[in-house]
Order: sequence, then structure tokens, then C-alpha cells
Amino acid sequence: MKKTLLIVVVLILGVLFFAFHNHKDASKKLRIGASPAPHAEILELVKEELEKSGVTLEIIEFTDYVAPNIALSEGQIDANFFQHAPYLENFARERGLDLVSLTAIHIEPMGLYSEKIKGVAELREGAVVAIPNDPVNEGRALLLMQANGLIKLRPEAGLECVPSDIYGNPKKLEFKELEAAQLPRALADVDAAVINGNYAVEAKLNPTKDALLLENADSPYANIIAVRKEAKDDPRFQKLVKALKTDKIKNRILQKYQGGVVPAF
Repeated sequence: MKKTLLIVVVLILGVLFFAFHNHKDASKKLRIGASPAPHAEILELVKEELEKSGVTLEIIEFTDYVAPNIALSEGQIDANFFQHAPYLENFARERGLDLVSLTAIHIEPMGLYSEKIKGVAELREGAVVAIPNDPVNEGRALLLMQANGLIKLRPEAGLECVPSDIYGNPKKLEFKELEAAQLPRALADVDAAVINGNYAVEAKLNPTKDALLLENADSPYANIIAVRKEAKDDPRFQKLVKALKTDKIKNRILQKYQGGVVPAF
């Protein structure tokens, strides 16, 4: 009887020990969903520093603009890093998700690119221009074109303007709405395309050299770390922000991306 009781006690202690260490390891690990470039690349820069502070960073790469927010909301990841604040706010509002911005890290200037012309003045009448098809980035693309005199938009349209809000179009440009990730591959089939900075970088385009038009560095579309609202005070996030917002990381971003990615801190 005593032997049986001893075995039971040992088994219980073993289970408790295993559970404790599993919980301890889980509390150390920080799973972040990110676009491959530049987001995952930037996170890689702070892996070692985070490890020193007791946080093991696991980066899960996503190649679209929907799955990372769904995965975050469902708890499959702890945070994500791929989007700007207006996109997050629109996405969370439409889908009823309780996601918030933790902090802004960098700006990826959106630009107009082409394989067929070398300057905006060469855009022919009736030229086909591809733009992102999600509400926020589509509006952002059209606002870039308006800022450079190519079109005029109804003032009341706001940030989420669409092609039907255009009332001035002297070159009679035709707009082709595509998923943002497809835009670099579409360059061969259109006269020009307005491409998000991360997809331009992934496609080996240099925004400061290759873009015909480029957003200013003071763009309001800073890329952010997004988290679930109830978890925003997690100490691991404080360590992540501290590791990212340093002069060392700022300089490495500027050196690596040559103006295609601009620190927002």
C-alpha cells in the first residue's frame, strides 16, 4: 500500500513539475506574426537582445494582410507586425476584433513604380495603373496620386477614397484593383502600379531609386506592433519595444533599406 502511494505521489509531482516548466517556457516565448520583409527582418535584429532579457522571440511569417490579424485575435500568436494603424482600425472595426496598436516602429513609403516608363510625365492617356484593393491602402494610393497632380478626389471621400471618388482625371487613367501582394508581379501587365513599401522591398525594388512617386517620410501610415487589447500590458511587450526602439536598430534600418524603410521613433 505504501509503495503504491509513493508511486502515485511521484507521478503527481512529475506532472506538476512538467506543467510548471511548460508554463515557464510559454511565458518566455513571444510569438509574433510578420510579413517577411522588412518586418520579420527587423524582428530578427532584436532576437539576441530579447533572449538576454528572458524572452524567446518566435517569428511566424505571413504573406497576406488578413491572416495575421485573424491569428492574433484567435490567440494563435501574441502580436503581429505588418500593418499601419489606419488599416488595423478599419480591419478591427469591420470584423469586430479587439485589437490595438502597441507602438509605431517604421514607415514604408508607398510608391508608384513602372517597368515601361521612367517618369510620370510619360504616362500615356488611358494608362492602366494597378492599386491595392483593400479600403485603406487603395485610398492611400489614390491620395498619393492626387498629391502629385495626377487626379482630383472629392474632399468628402476621406482616407478611404475609391476610384469612383475621382472627379478630375486629365490623363483618363484606368485603375486596376488588385491584392496588394500581387502588385509587384503585375508590373509587366500594366503601365504602372502603386505598391506598398514592404512588397516593393520583397520584390527587390529600391523605393528611393526605383519609385516614380514616393510618399514623404512624414506619412501618417506608420507600421505598428498590434496586440490583443487585454494583453497590451504584458511585460514581454515592454521588453520588445525597448529592444526595438534604440539608436542601434534605427541605424541598422536606415543602412539596410536606404530610405525604403524609415524609423518612426
